[in-house]
Amino acid sequence: MLDRTLRAHRLLSREQRQALAEVVFNVGLWRRRLCFLLGTPEATAPSLIYVFLHRLAGLPSGDAARLSGLETPPALVSEEPPSLALRWSLPDWLAAHFVRELGPAAEDFCAHLNVPGSITLRVNPLRTTREALGERLRSEGVETRPGALSPLALHVVGPRPNLYGLDSLREGLFEVQDEGSQLLGLLVEARPGETVLDLCSGAGGKTLQLGAAMENRGRLLAYDPDAGRLDRLFQRCSRAGVSIVQVLRSPPEGVLADRVLVDAPCSELGSLRRGPDSRFRIDPSSLSELPRVQRDILARAGRLVRPGGRLVYATCTVNRAENEDVVLGFLRESPGFRLVPPGAGWLDPSCVREGFLFCAPHSHGTDGFFAAVLERADG
Repeated sequence: MLDRTLRAHRLLSREQRQALAEVVFNVGLWRRRLCFLLGTPEATAPSLIYVFLHRLAGLPSGDAARLSGLETPPALVSEEPPSLALRWSLPDWLAAHFVRELGPAAEDFCAHLNVPGSITLRVNPLRTTREALGERLRSEGVETRPGALSPLALHVVGPRPNLYGLDSLREGLFEVQDEGSQLLGLLVEARPGETVLDLCSGAGGKTLQLGAAMENRGRLLAYDPDAGRLDRLFQRCSRAGVSIVQVLRSPPEGVLADRVLVDAPCSELGSLRRGPDSRFRIDPSSLSELPRVQRDILARAGRLVRPGGRLVYATCTVNRAENEDVVLGFLRESPGFRLVPPGAGWLDPSCVREGFLFCAPHSHGTDGFFAAVLERADG
């Protein structure tokens, strides 16, 4: 909708377009806190824009009223929001969920959900090195700094660039991928010559990462129930120099893979900072309904791991029912598998919680991710 609006008003300057986008996104994100400050659960758009500009962006009342199209500034509540949900503009049920999951850290976590996530790139080692990519991007006007958790990560520093206009992207030197997401691919520890299965590949970001780790040697299988997302994978593979991917159009059966990655469909609570309205569109029932789907996928994946092979189960959510409980249930029903420490020898210990990978925006600057590394016994 924002894109259509901007196209319909082509006379707006670059600064005006940026201001419009910022206000739309921030009013959408902060709507609960803004309504609290206005003293009403429902408010007009000009009033919401006014309170955002005045109380959150810090503009003088007169300037905020003029820019909002209001003749008279509305009266505002003077006290601070009394609850976690109102302070950080969350549905009540979601704020309560984060308190149950994170305890005292919930406040810090929720605060970081309201800060835009960094733009993070994953270097393609089939094409270049992280150091060389940093230099190339600098020559294209993009400053970066190395990530602290993934050896493949570069964080963009400064204003948001048009990455899709860069020759370096068209040449397949990098992909846009959160640093926490990169850790999931690294936990697979895929090796050249192996058979590797990405069972929920989506558009293939981690598939490409696995192909690079395999040095484009071996057999890399990619399946996702969304055929449209898989179709886009072919173009990305060509750009990245990955030619070993075999796209599966139906769920794999009878395959025995050395390594299987299950980036399971989930409630996506770990990536709420990426979309200003996503927190208001989540169905609370999904948090209890998704584990059944996840258990089925994980059980199917377990049957596809060869003896001595590795299975990585991952989500981008903060919900024990979808994370630890799913894995522990699988281990009870699959005695041939055992939980192993994630990223032994290379993963930052701060990313390990109770034997699982857990990273989050308030503690690592990443989106929220969970992963379990499981290995199947030989024989």
